[in-house]
Amino acid sequence: MEGKSNKNSDTQVAVVGAGLVGSLEACMLAQRGYDVHLYEYREDIRTLEHVPGRSINLAMSVRGRTALRHIGVEDSIIAHHAIPMRARMIHRPDGSTAAIPYNKDGQCIYSVGRRFVNEVLLTKAESFPNVTFHFQHRLTAMDITTRTMTFTNPTTEETNTRTADLIIGCDGAFSAVRKEMLKRANLNYSQNYIPHGYMELCIPADKHGEFAMPPNYLHIWPRGEYMMIALPNQDKSWTVTLFMPFNIFESLTSPQILMNFFQQNYPDAIPLIGEEKLVKDFFANKGLPMISVKCSPYHVGSSCLLLGDAAHAMVPFYGQGMNCGMEDCLVFDELLTKLDYDLSLVLPAYSAKRNPDAEAIVDLAMYNYVEMRDMVNSRWFLLRKKLDNFLNLIFPRSWVPLYTMVTFSREPYHMCIKKKQRQDKVLHCTSLAVLGTAVVGGVVLTWRSGSASDWLHKTFNFVVTAGRSAVPYLDHVTLY
Repeated sequence: MEGKSNKNSDTQVAVVGAGLVGSLEACMLAQRGYDVHLYEYREDIRTLEHVPGRSINLAMSVRGRTALRHIGVEDSIIAHHAIPMRARMIHRPDGSTAAIPYNKDGQCIYSVGRRFVNEVLLTKAESFPNVTFHFQHRLTAMDITTRTMTFTNPTTEETNTRTADLIIGCDGAFSAVRKEMLKRANLNYSQNYIPHGYMELCIPADKHGEFAMPPNYLHIWPRGEYMMIALPNQDKSWTVTLFMPFNIFESLTSPQILMNFFQQNYPDAIPLIGEEKLVKDFFANKGLPMISVKCSPYHVGSSCLLLGDAAHAMVPFYGQGMNCGMEDCLVFDELLTKLDYDLSLVLPAYSAKRNPDAEAIVDLAMYNYVEMRDMVNSRWFLLRKKLDNFLNLIFPRSWVPLYTMVTFSREPYHMCIKKKQRQDKVLHCTSLAVLGTAVVGGVVLTWRSGSASDWLHKTFNFVVTAGRSAVPYLDHVTLY
């Protein structure tokens, strides 16, 4: 797919941020023939022994894979690195476990290492003669009108000025490009720190050098207000992420208090992590914040655009942050073709098309936190999962579970929500009709006994409770 077009060779594009989205976008632009300059404030991570910063492990699904396929690197990542996770493995407080498959077709998501994927994308970008790397370039100022950028070397403090025809900000949740865009009128922006933090721990390989738990699962310890998850790594270890309110992190002030907390909530994890390692790792770190970001539009004229977390950072509970960012690149690439590379048309079309979907998945990510930490233990949740799979078997095109739409298709995110809400309403009305019929029948059968009033009262309470529990609405998720 390389060398699709040479008509863009006179157009210089500056991509700010060489993470997953930035390096992928550089590859896609290079395929289109643009003169691409990729700027990154860090050194080349391929030369570093340790990459600074923390990251929650990544789960790759269809949207991300489709984008990787577009530049020809899907197989090198999925076939040679990724570990398939075919179901959630639920760990109960008593130590028992239960698997919940992601869908009836046995489809899976993949555990991948952020650094590995980033290095593959950088190496791919480097293979294009029309891509130039600029490492240790931190964006410190930008004039959107003149399309001028000022970069500072974080080590030497030297500055230099660059220009480009198009500036694309792929520089994350705390984007310097977005900060400059906010100085202009007509850009809406909001951010939200949730009251929960996260901390990464580790389950090492067992004494035989193998996985200490069944590897092809996303392991979850749901505990209502908080939870813990574990994703498998290539070296047979597990990246464990503990999510809980900051006040709980702050209350665990001594090894004894920490061990009591784990003994009460995660007893089966203690021998897997190791008591000494758990204490050492926990007190060597602290709970880190999670932020949601929304803004609109994503562009300024034909000169500046935001992609990935710079446009829509989300909490990590739907496993779609990376996938959504990679799909951003794909949507932008598709619009370049559709609108014949006219940036004055492509950029506003991108904002209009992508914003409803990005805001939808930001909201869904928070909804899924409630599901993962609490609802997976609910019999109503498990019943609904089985019912969704049954209806999907009967009506494969018209009834697709929400998680399947989001994770295993490229259905626009906002349409996933609309379809889920329609499904909820159908089930809600159907359940009320069935239960209403049962109530009427019960009243008729028990009227002569004189106990109908009491029976009706109890049945009504059951109907209300069951209706609310069995059919959880997404009322808090905005309809677009």
